[in-house]
Amino acid sequence: MGILDFLMGEFIDVIHHTDDTNDTLVWRFEREGHEIKYGAKLTVREGQAAVFVHEGQLADVFTPGLYMLETNNMPILTTLQHWDHGFKSPFKSEIYFVNTTRFQDLKWGTKNPIMCRDPEFGPVRMRAYGTYTIRVTDPAKFLREIVGTDGEFTTDEISYQIRNIIVALSSNALAGSGIPVLDMAANTLDLGKLIAAKVSPQLAEYGMEMPEFYIENISLPPEVEAAMDKRTSMGIVGDLGRYTQFSAAEAMTEAAKNPAGGGMGEGLGVGMGMMMAGQLAQQTAPAAQVPPPPPAEKVWHLAESGEAKGPFSRATLGRMAADGSFTRETLVWSAGQDGWKPAEDIMELAQLFTVMPPPPPAS
Repeated sequence: MGILDFLMGEFIDVIHHTDDTNDTLVWRFEREGHEIKYGAKLTVREGQAAVFVHEGQLADVFTPGLYMLETNNMPILTTLQHWDHGFKSPFKSEIYFVNTTRFQDLKWGTKNPIMCRDPEFGPVRMRAYGTYTIRVTDPAKFLREIVGTDGEFTTDEISYQIRNIIVALSSNALAGSGIPVLDMAANTLDLGKLIAAKVSPQLAEYGMEMPEFYIENISLPPEVEAAMDKRTSMGIVGDLGRYTQFSAAEAMTEAAKNPAGGGMGEGLGVGMGMMMAGQLAQQTAPAAQVPPPPPAEKVWHLAESGEAKGPFSRATLGRMAADGSFTRETLVWSAGQDGWKPAEDIMELAQLFTVMPPPPPAS
């Protein structure tokens, strides 16, 4: 190697970085045996930020663009070096390229079941998992708080910590949401936004943000899901007696199709036929007539002087209408009614006033 090649190797005129991986957050520009020449060109591409660290101190952060490394472009670095009169000699600094694009499809999931109190089933255990997206928003803070002096920092080195934060906060959000387990599948989008809002402030302390957060699945223990499947199956079957008859008829048909069964098949068919006949006889026998339970009496509440009074039955309101304490204009409300209404607008109550005699004529 000639003296000219040696001198050319001592200086680096162009500083840039391209990344073919999908998980590199920070990459340090290697400078062993090389010095950065005064006036060198620094290329920072879209989705990148370049952080200069000089003698252990963070000097400057460069956003996307083309820069000439001179004193007028690096006032902080110039102050650190006391280059009052300008310099032309090479200098050495550590340059970190920070990837500011989104890192997608990162996985999260609960290690252990989350205990919560369901309004329908009581105490239940459930698991959840999904994906999330992160992005570096403050390269200087991210370098100080997380990366340190790591020359190549990947998502694997921080995803474990982020997963711990997500699991802790998602467990709190899911358990305190008050949403029934059966309705959570319809509310995963809102739950995801709620969890992301809780995680974002903590990530901001690392110089990061979480643009997207998704809950892909919320599941119950296998034995609970099996019990729910049985309950669903019973609802689909409907009338158990008819289902038993249908199953018996199918068995008889299959037995008749089996010629090798001989007398056994015939006997089975006769036995099944007798069983079905007995069931049909039981179902067709007249059942004892049991009167239905009497209907619940409807009651009303009255609004007087801004307070609700009652409830009162229709008979009681009839007596009140007779003594004048209940009028057509009195506001009333009953279960299932859309807001308070005047008594004369309710058919059952309006009749109380029509049967009353009109006021006597004036003398």
